[in-house]
Amino acid sequence: MATRRDFLKTASLFSAGLAFNGADLLAKSNYVHQSHFDKVKIAYVGIGNRGEQDIDEFAKTGMVEVVALCDVDMGNKQTEKVMNMYPQAKRFKDFREMFEKAGNDFEAVCIATPDHSHFPIAMLALSEGKHVYVEKPMSRTFLEAELMMQLASKNPHLVTQVGNQGHSEGNYFQFKAWQEAGIIKDVTAVVGHMNNVRRWHQWDSNIKCFPPADPMPKTMDWDTWLCAVPYHDYNEKFHQGNWRCWYDFGMGALGDWGAHILDTVHEFLNLGLPYQIKMVRAKGHNDYFYPYSSTILFRFAARGNMPPVDVTWYDGLDNLPPLPEGFGKSELAANIPATNQGEYRDSDLNPGKIIYTKDLIFKGGSHGSTLSIIPEKRAKEMEGLLPEVPKSPSNHYVNFLRAIRGEEKTRSPFEINGVLSQVFCLGVIAQRLNADLYFDTRLKQFTNNQFANAMLAGSLPRKGWEYFYNL
Repeated sequence: MATRRDFLKTASLFSAGLAFNGADLLAKSNYVHQSHFDKVKIAYVGIGNRGEQDIDEFAKTGMVEVVALCDVDMGNKQTEKVMNMYPQAKRFKDFREMFEKAGNDFEAVCIATPDHSHFPIAMLALSEGKHVYVEKPMSRTFLEAELMMQLASKNPHLVTQVGNQGHSEGNYFQFKAWQEAGIIKDVTAVVGHMNNVRRWHQWDSNIKCFPPADPMPKTMDWDTWLCAVPYHDYNEKFHQGNWRCWYDFGMGALGDWGAHILDTVHEFLNLGLPYQIKMVRAKGHNDYFYPYSSTILFRFAARGNMPPVDVTWYDGLDNLPPLPEGFGKSELAANIPATNQGEYRDSDLNPGKIIYTKDLIFKGGSHGSTLSIIPEKRAKEMEGLLPEVPKSPSNHYVNFLRAIRGEEKTRSPFEINGVLSQVFCLGVIAQRLNADLYFDTRLKQFTNNQFANAMLAGSLPRKGWEYFYNL
């Protein structure tokens, strides 16, 4: 029987890049895209809720041919719309069966499943020579992100894209242009805030065990839904998006919204990994689901001629960040995808960020929202110095498909988004332990907490799922 020590030893070998021969992968890619005029043949894994939204966006491009549909709850009401849209597509409940029986028919995969299942599906797709679009957060553990980045880097002919769609909108191009023009420079602190209602705010933080088994929907393949995580009995509180708040399945508000708020800050400031993660607040801390509200401080070292940066994350209805003078109201980002909770409500402090530099303060929203300089008086003084911001040549979905055609490069590939995902994984470890942690960014190990080091790999995979860590 494999022990946890064996698993961590194997993980360290992968991190050293010793366990993979990428030459095999090119031979496995049975489907070769013929022409930039051809439609991309695509398979969808996860077709309800957010998956349905992704499928609609891909359909709008007119650039895809839907070959296969896969959902562990295929036939339940949330899957009906997509099933009716593509009656000729092959249908599966188990993604492994889909690759086995229909893998030669498609060249790209879109993954819109719970966070804990992103890793095995994406790894199998890459190992089978498929281009991958996966919803954020890219992974649920630090090791998973590491292995996904390694496998993608071994196969540069395969296109990857993580679904933080604002990375192809105004926020991306403005930040890049303003930084290149010297408007954004000498950043010393960033505040990210997400203070909207979330699914788990009414749950009891004195929880002593997981909720008991509920009757399972007749349509559900629960074993495949669980993937590699330890076995849990089915409960409705794990399903239909509620999984996001459980440590075993999701990445909480940080993984969900951090990718829409801190993405450009992380990429263009070249932040990399933090050397310290400090829990400032963890209201309702428990062993099972995320705190009702959290404040997490990430400290990043100086990079080249850029100074050290403190990034502070605030989430929770009662956990608002201090606001600078002249902040005013933050705008609710346009086109935020709806959830099965309904639309997001506009408030005085909508999800967003505040960026502090030595000379200027910027405020911004989430997703594709652009930055503004505050206070208004300072913004007017800077008007004549602001460069023209180019328009995006393609949204996130078109960007992915054009990259497959060889016409563009994806803006949020695994090599870029993977490190951001690892930052969130480190934050989640601090949340779970409710501890202050120091991290060696070169060795990729915590220096003050061995429990935290064990959590970099996560729990042992269930029997039969070790395979995905050996691809």
